[in-house]
Amino acid sequence: MPLILPFIILLNVLFFVTLLETEAAEYGVALISTPVLNTPDFATVFGGTSGMSLKTDRCGQVRELEYIALPGTVFTIKKILPSKSIHIYQVETDEYTAPENTRLYIDSRFLRLAQSAVPPRRALLPSRDAITSALTAAVGSRYVWGGNVPEGVPELLAWFYEDIREEERSRFVLAGLDCSGLLYQATGGWTPRNTAQLLTFGQGVAIAGKSYRDIANLLQPLDLIVWNGHVIIVLDHQTAIESRLECSRPGNGGVTVTPLPQRIAEIMRARHPKNAWPNSKKQSDVFVVRRWYPEP
Repeated sequence: MPLILPFIILLNVLFFVTLLETEAAEYGVALISTPVLNTPDFATVFGGTSGMSLKTDRCGQVRELEYIALPGTVFTIKKILPSKSIHIYQVETDEYTAPENTRLYIDSRFLRLAQSAVPPRRALLPSRDAITSALTAAVGSRYVWGGNVPEGVPELLAWFYEDIREEERSRFVLAGLDCSGLLYQATGGWTPRNTAQLLTFGQGVAIAGKSYRDIANLLQPLDLIVWNGHVIIVLDHQTAIESRLECSRPGNGGVTVTPLPQRIAEIMRARHPKNAWPNSKKQSDVFVVRRWYPEP
């Protein structure tokens, strides 16, 4: 009899582990634009105890937001975290490379579940003109850390908040774009979502040792001026476009355009041009140019 009880306990443990492994093998597909956080505590970030707050830093940014997955994005569910009302999923996706030691989480209400592998979201590269039009249309959008949906995610209001004033709506639904999010939304999610991948995306342009004017003359529309933490997009031969976080300004920055030579000259006050990103990822005083759009 004493041997039976440990055996039963062992069977229960094995069953529980098997159940977890089965759950971890599930997949989910984003039904709508889906906020992906680096914390499972959605209720604290959105709504808080009052149901009327948004957790932000001193610059008004939700640092828990990694990015907003587009509809059709496929996730592998690694773990299910039950709660009183909803489930939070720890996930992975091929569409987003998380920073080292960062885990990704999604509110289950954003997903359609599947027990077997699902084909990845099909991203089609828009034409140059379509991308340029989307970039231009974004001018004036708010800067939102992790944001890549100009209109935001309206479901957040229905699911997490009690009563938000109309003038505050865009902030609470994360309407806006960060620097790589501007490019991501203009290309329909065809380009990498963060600057760490953009550093080596496409082909390098030889800019080392050149003046800001020489560099400006080399650049073509949609070239990327990039360093670890920021990307600027060449809009045309005279203009650059970017989404900038500026804590000291009303609204904390956003999508703006500047003359291309002027912007490169500003960059070169603190950084010098390289033909390729150095092996050391911690470089803080260089920038590169990447040409990624296919030639006709």
